[in-house]
Amino acid sequence: MQPRASGMRRLEVIVPKKPGTRMTIEERAKQFMPFAALRGLPEALAAKERIIVPKAELSEDMADELDRRMRDLTVGCVATVTYYHEGSYIKVTGMVARIDENAGFIQIVQTKIPFEAIYSIESEERLV
Repeated sequence: MQPRASGMRRLEVIVPKKPGTRMTIEERAKQFMPFAALRGLPEALAAKERIIVPKAELSEDMADELDRRMRDLTVGCVATVTYYHEGSYIKVTGMVARIDENAGFIQIVQTKIPFEAIYSIESEERLV
């Protein structure tokens, strides 16, 4: 035998198993491990399954009631706001952090909601 030179790797020979020999549990489990052949496919299918809801137009009475409730809101009160965003309605509940009439939005915690996207408002008593 010749001594191995530094930097040379030892090759490992894989000998096929004879028919009729049993696999170890680990080898068998490898056959059934999940394999994602198409990366991003589950996300693309989920996006495709999303149902787009058209934005509802408020009646004049509903718009007046919404306007009254918005005027009653103050910074520090807890409110639940339902608003339209990217094809669906979202409901967020939290403390009103900011009301900016010039920019036309209300901020509930970290979420900025444009006035024109608001569908309904329910307010609770002031926390501060």
